[in-house]
Amino acid sequence: MKRLILFLSIIFLAIAVSPAYPYWIWTPKTGKWINPKTAVKSTPKEQLDFAKGLYDIKKYEDAKREFKKLLRSYPKSAEAAESQYYLGIIEEAQGNLYEAYLAYQKVIDKYPFSERIQEIIGREYKIAEAFMAGEKRKALGVQLPVENPSIEIFTKVIDNSTYGPLASAAQYKLGLVLKGLMRYYEAEEAFNKVISNYPDSEWAEAARFQIASCRASLSRSSDYDQGATREAKEKFENFVREHPDAQLSRDAEKNIEQLREKEAESNYNIARFYEKQKDYTAARIYYNDVINNYSFSPWAAKCLERLQIMEKTEKRKK
Repeated sequence: MKRLILFLSIIFLAIAVSPAYPYWIWTPKTGKWINPKTAVKSTPKEQLDFAKGLYDIKKYEDAKREFKKLLRSYPKSAEAAESQYYLGIIEEAQGNLYEAYLAYQKVIDKYPFSERIQEIIGREYKIAEAFMAGEKRKALGVQLPVENPSIEIFTKVIDNSTYGPLASAAQYKLGLVLKGLMRYYEAEEAFNKVISNYPDSEWAEAARFQIASCRASLSRSSDYDQGATREAKEKFENFVREHPDAQLSRDAEKNIEQLREKEAESNYNIARFYEKQKDYTAARIYYNDVINNYSFSPWAAKCLERLQIMEKTEKRKK
């Protein structure tokens, strides 16, 4: 009976211990028990090669764990920068674009002498373009910016390489994102930086057009003043004069016509205000201004009609 109890106890202990056994190994060299799952290779190169091997066969989660081990154990090694880079590559491959950007940016911040810097800036730029195009904001446990993440990422691309090959494009597209969010004053500032910082870039001409477009958008807002309309029109007119053959000049001319129409409408409304106040002299000035300066506008016909009504009213009073 005692033998049976002893036999059953041994089996019970074997079953209880066996699941944990593979995770711990005795190493005579260190005189310690180690967990192979958390152990690191003896050199950073071996650890990097091991992690890359897992990446190559697309075992991404295992590869991430091994790259992070290298960063913890060999943070000052040359391989550490490469490990951080691969963490970004994996996040990008998994579709976690914002986390990929954060991982890439750590390479630039912590390992500025990495040979990957220019490639990383290019990858960040493409991620910003993806968010600009409406890419879903997928991230694991990361709080994304309130608005389009491309604002943050384009700004970083500019900071990372102020006069690099992608800086002017990033500056221009930053302006487009801000404009799309109706943050017109900030967008105009971004476009102005394209002109002042990169005057010879391919984006400078388009930036001038976008500045005028921002002014036009402001003139259409609920709190616009007539000065904004006039300023937008002048900027478009300057653009057409300076770039008569540009493709954007056709769009500028359309905008000029729309803004002229808006000016005519505004002057008509001012004239109507004075007419209702029975200040016929002031009303007549604004009606005539529309007739003389916006003769092809439908508002000119309305102004002429109001002048005729005013004349009849004044005659009846006499």
